[in-house]
Amino acid sequence: MPNFLSDGTIRRFLRARNWSTEQATKALKETVKWRRQYKPDKICWEDISERENEAKRAYLPDYVDKNGRTVFVTMTSKKSITSAKEHIKLLVYNLENMAMNSEGTQDDNVVWMCDFRGWTLSSTPLWEARESLYIIQNYYPGLIAAAILSNPPRIFESFWKILKHFIEPMMNEKVKFVYTENSESQRIIADMFDLDKLEFAFGGRNTADLDIIKYAERMRMRDHIRGARMPATSNTSS
Repeated sequence: MPNFLSDGTIRRFLRARNWSTEQATKALKETVKWRRQYKPDKICWEDISERENEAKRAYLPDYVDKNGRTVFVTMTSKKSITSAKEHIKLLVYNLENMAMNSEGTQDDNVVWMCDFRGWTLSSTPLWEARESLYIIQNYYPGLIAAAILSNPPRIFESFWKILKHFIEPMMNEKVKFVYTENSESQRIIADMFDLDKLEFAFGGRNTADLDIIKYAERMRMRDHIRGARMPATSNTSS
């Protein structure tokens, strides 16, 4: 797996495991085993079920933060029309693209923006949240620089108390809760982003919806660059 086992990947795993070669090697072996089974590098845009709707729930915008880091947006309140299994596939697809963007750059190169306005307990089943965290922390360690949880409702507090048990200390330090009506939160967001480009949901001034046609073109181009198989030969949907 020369494309995966690059110097950048090895460095990320070492850093995430406190530079322990033994722990990093074990983690890499487990990840290689998972990649051989799941084949995340073969997932392409055409494999994503109901992609026109689901991409609006989790996507990679065409801007970066003020430090040049990739931004990953999830809108938990947007209604999904696919299964949790398909949600995981979309997450992995996005993670593969983010990992590709991070090659040759600094570690911790992704800012994850999560809009929780209107979130309910049915929005994100606990097992799906656990599975997502496991994949991010074990198969893509050292990728997330910051996780911004925006406008979580009070009911989210109980869910978070449970979920925290599955978050590694290094990841937990990167989590920030922000509220668009809070002045301190506004300062944090303004320091990180160009507000003209940032979505309105996070306190930015961009009110435009995601242009799914342009987004699809961009993701197909990314698929071509990273060498994902075309849909006719892909078996990731099975």
